[in-house]
Amino acid sequence: MRYQITGKQIDIGEALQTHVKDNLTEVIEKYAGRPTDASIVFSRDAHEYVCEATVHLSTGLTAQAKARATEIYASFDGCSEKMEKQLRRYKRRLKDHHKDRTTPVELLQGSSYILAASDEPEELEPETLQPMIIAEMEVKIPWLSVGEAVMQMELAGAPVLVFRNEKQDTGVNIVYRRDDGNIGWIDPD
Repeated sequence: MRYQITGKQIDIGEALQTHVKDNLTEVIEKYAGRPTDASIVFSRDAHEYVCEATVHLSTGLTAQAKARATEIYASFDGCSEKMEKQLRRYKRRLKDHHKDRTTPVELLQGSSYILAASDEPEELEPETLQPMIIAEMEVKIPWLSVGEAVMQMELAGAPVLVFRNEKQDTGVNIVYRRDDGNIGWIDPD
């Protein structure tokens, strides 16, 4: 498994990196099989340290956790506990959904854009209908079943997930959390 341990405007020592690798490896091996990579970022927010961790599994799932504390080791320990709780909660569901999966989830490359918000009042007619692109990023669109997509969306805490349905080759599908709390699924059939 690949680890990327970084600090935003703070120095991450060798002892902290070893602590992170040892503890995170123990948590991941206990609850999730076949992790591919982990990214841990430490930053400072006023008097607190913030630890953000993202772990990608070969099943296509991404687990994320974030914690803050006044000491850097305590922020990681809190983040590790949240990650462990998340993985423990989904372990049974992951096993049920992925017991037949023998190969990693295939990923399709895509582009993601961030568009600028309009500064003009709504009464005025905009000069152009072309929005200004602020950022462009590469994203990976996984091939998942609908159940796996819902699980991935819930695990990431995201309001929406774009995926390719592995059961049928109909293009891009979307699952999203509705205002009434239910899950919606858009299938282009």
